[in-house]
Amino acid sequence: MTAYQQLEARKKRVSALNNAMGILHWDQQTMMPDGAAPARASVLAELSVMIHEMETGDPLSELIDSAESESAELDEWQLANLREIRHEFIHANAIPADLVEKIVMAESEAHMIWREARPDNDFKRLAPALDKLFSLKREEASIKSEIMNVTPYEAMMDRYDPGRREPQVDRIFADLESFLPGFIQQVMEKQAAAPAAVMPEGPFPIEQQRELSHEVMKIFGFPFDRGRLDTAHHPFSGGADGDVRITTRYSEGDFMKSLMAVIHETGHALYEDGRPAQWLGQPVGNSRGMTLHESQSLLLEMQAARSEEFVRFLVPTIKRVLGGEGPAWEPDNILRVYRKVEPGLIRVYADEVTYPLHVILRYKLEKAIISNDLATHDLPGAWNDLMESLVGVRPTNDTDGVMQDVHWPEGIFGYFPTYSLGAMAAAQIFAAAQKDDKNILPGLGRGDLAPLFSWLDQHIRHQGCLYMPDELIAKATGSGLDTAAFKASIRARYLD
Repeated sequence: MTAYQQLEARKKRVSALNNAMGILHWDQQTMMPDGAAPARASVLAELSVMIHEMETGDPLSELIDSAESESAELDEWQLANLREIRHEFIHANAIPADLVEKIVMAESEAHMIWREARPDNDFKRLAPALDKLFSLKREEASIKSEIMNVTPYEAMMDRYDPGRREPQVDRIFADLESFLPGFIQQVMEKQAAAPAAVMPEGPFPIEQQRELSHEVMKIFGFPFDRGRLDTAHHPFSGGADGDVRITTRYSEGDFMKSLMAVIHETGHALYEDGRPAQWLGQPVGNSRGMTLHESQSLLLEMQAARSEEFVRFLVPTIKRVLGGEGPAWEPDNILRVYRKVEPGLIRVYADEVTYPLHVILRYKLEKAIISNDLATHDLPGAWNDLMESLVGVRPTNDTDGVMQDVHWPEGIFGYFPTYSLGAMAAAQIFAAAQKDDKNILPGLGRGDLAPLFSWLDQHIRHQGCLYMPDELIAKATGSGLDTAAFKASIRARYLD
């Protein structure tokens, strides 16, 4: 075999191990008995070290060098695959195996403590595990920053969103931070003068909500023959190639929380399921970073599912499954409920207008954590102060404050910016799709997602990692990533 063919064979084996890890992580957060946590952590650590050993070392470096010297013989997809292999090697080879094992063990410990400490509002119990994990992540960031010649936080972002750098994020977030407070005030004043949004009254039995979730997933074409829906402490999408697992969490007092979480995670799952089949198992067949991934979930949740066309189509199904009757269940009121803008404490339940401010808060804190400018025990106070200054509300407990997200206990740094960068990309992509195909909005009004999904398949899903993230966005929409389409979208929806 040529050097490149040897790399493909090696990556296929690594992909199989990563798929096994994906199912184990899913099980850890959905079905695994709590008492099995230490044993599971040991298995995950051992698999992580095995993968790390396959992804590092001088022989692999030499093999990549040899493949790059033969690049004239490779086609466009193979060249992109080789680029992605080099990128993965840089990240993996930067970290010694003993640090990989320490991080995995610390992540498992912090995650399990978070699951118990969060409902008990007990940050002091979680803090020591976080402190240990934060120290290890700073070590990882420092090592990678020197090798990649970027800032430590950029090294963390690059793992989830290749090529993303702080100046671009700072510029986009500064624009949003300047624009949104005044816009939010305008919207709230307009909504206060309009008929009030009346939340349908519960309780809504979980079994009925689960049935509604499945009905909506069917409308979106979720592949139930190779996927499933479960519950978790924090909604997520995971699984393996050809085996997509999504989760939600239910509240008997508010069916919309779980419904929107299901639509969001279905967007993730459909992106995973729509990747180029002939390149699964190779880096070029992966999803194109988390800004694109979040764009696909937010495009469904915020752009398509909150469109007037889709809401009017969906309301009869909601009423039938949940047994709703009366004015609160009419489409006009459901639209008002869906589109109510109101600062709140919880990111995953935030409306699309206030949501970016939640992400900016986490971005600022993450940078301070990675740069070691914020002590772990000071994190709740810093969180509360920023929440009050950015969003306009102040948590009264850490359950709804610093402990509400699972990301930091899982050692995930550099991911949060992609939520709002993804929202910018979602608005940009949805606008471009509608411009290209006038059947998309009428299709949503019939529950027919085929026109939208056909466009997404062609321009986003089937492209895999052929292009870099911003290059793919520019090719799909005709312009680079910015805030213009997002601003235009929320102006049209909330003010015009």
